[in-house]
Amino acid sequence: MYHEVTESSGRRRRRVALAVVALAAALAAGGAGLSLAAQEARAQACESVREAVLAAAAQCCAVEGSYPSTIEYLEEHYGLAVNKDDFAITYEAFASNVAPSVVVVPR
Repeated sequence: MYHEVTESSGRRRRRVALAVVALAAALAAGGAGLSLAAQEARAQACESVREAVLAAAAQCCAVEGSYPSTIEYLEEHYGLAVNKDDFAITYEAFASNVAPSVVVVPR
């Protein structure tokens, strides 16, 4: 009888240990998935901001005949609004007849 109780207790411990390991693995996988999803969301947000800046620059070029030399001009005259606390934007205008280079990275 003692042997049965010990064997049953050993099985129970193994099941609990397996459950704990499985839970830890599931939490780790879920955390990695959330991290990957957050990275993808940040990348998409950066691309959306970049496209908004380029669209405003193209509109300026269509209306005025040249691309603006600064992003501030787009903010003042074309209603561009960018959260600069969340994004760092590099706007480089090479020439007034060439589309600017725009790089957006999260802060």
